[in-house]
Amino acid sequence: MEEMRPWEAPWRQERRGGSFRRRSWARPGLGVLAGIFQVAGANNLTNEGAVYRPLTAPVFTLLLAGPIALTFRKRFPLTVFVIAAAASLGFATFAAPRWTYAVAPAIALFNLAKLGRLWPAVIGAGASYAAYFAICWAFADRLGVPAGARPGLREALFLVAAMALLIFLGGAAKVRGEHMAEMMKIRTERERAKKEQERRQASEERLRMARELHDVLGHHLSLINVQAGVGLHLMDKQPEQAREALSAIKTASAEALREVRAVLDVMRAEDEPAPRRPALGLSRLDDLTADAGLPITTKVTGDERPLPPEVDRAAYRIVQEALTNVRKHAGPGATASIAVDYLPTALHLAIRNEGPAVAGAEPVDGEGTGIAGMRERAQSLGGTVEAGPVDGGFLVSVLLPTPDDGSPV
Repeated sequence: MEEMRPWEAPWRQERRGGSFRRRSWARPGLGVLAGIFQVAGANNLTNEGAVYRPLTAPVFTLLLAGPIALTFRKRFPLTVFVIAAAASLGFATFAAPRWTYAVAPAIALFNLAKLGRLWPAVIGAGASYAAYFAICWAFADRLGVPAGARPGLREALFLVAAMALLIFLGGAAKVRGEHMAEMMKIRTERERAKKEQERRQASEERLRMARELHDVLGHHLSLINVQAGVGLHLMDKQPEQAREALSAIKTASAEALREVRAVLDVMRAEDEPAPRRPALGLSRLDDLTADAGLPITTKVTGDERPLPPEVDRAAYRIVQEALTNVRKHAGPGATASIAVDYLPTALHLAIRNEGPAVAGAEPVDGEGTGIAGMRERAQSLGGTVEAGPVDGGFLVSVLLPTPDDGSPV
């Protein structure tokens, strides 16, 4: 990147990456336009015989001083107005009253009001108005102002109205600019908030998918591990039971693949067909317990009703994770029971296992990785999870709020 040197000209300092950027306070566009108007207007007046002095270099200097000063109107608005008004007033002392040689001061006055300098604009307009009529009317004879250059009543009224209109339009432009800036700020804030919400939703979705994958893989891989151990143990002595264990491994692996595909289905293309397998929920609780690899009893109480999809899916995943923990941490011969209670405004789950814990079991305070995942899933729906050891086993108690009409929470 080219280094900016303070002694270089502004147009060199503003050059960056091969591009040219003009300083915000150096804008010659309107100055060029004003210069063309004023010079052309002076030529027309000369052709009409309404300019009472030859168009010499000093005269053109008066015509172009205001337009040149307009280049710096953003940085020095009051000074530019004074220069433009004085130059046009100097030309007006030997030319018939016309608006064509007052374009530069008009633009400068409008710019002064637009920048919020209301009182300087009013005072400057009043002072220039008073100076014009003092020079070209009150003291015209003493100063030798030609009769054709002296303004009349019509010019006096027109000049007052024009100055007032320019100040009003400049103030209105300032208000409109501030309004547009505020609207752009609000729009930018909305876009930023929208992007932040999208990022947050994407993060939450990734977290949800991670929990789903953890539940799916943890459940099925632990089941495969148990059945593989059974198969190896019975391979030589009881091959038929070993075959059943291998069949269970095949079923569990296929189920795991299907559930992983269902979890990742949110990433499929729009034109891909939706999965045909039923959504995970308590309706598939029998399939879950049948493949658990240990004796399980299930009891359902209360009036069964359709649950909100997120509650139904969370209940299934919590039961799945609890059974996974039973297989991991309960000793040989462990059994489990599942109680599902449909309360009027909530769903209560109780997963309990009987059997001594083995090495590596969940901490007795219920804060292991699996329990923490259950608790986080329940809390995301406004529910609670309580877990801890009970007489000769371990109990996971879950309460998930749900409307009695089955609508999503």
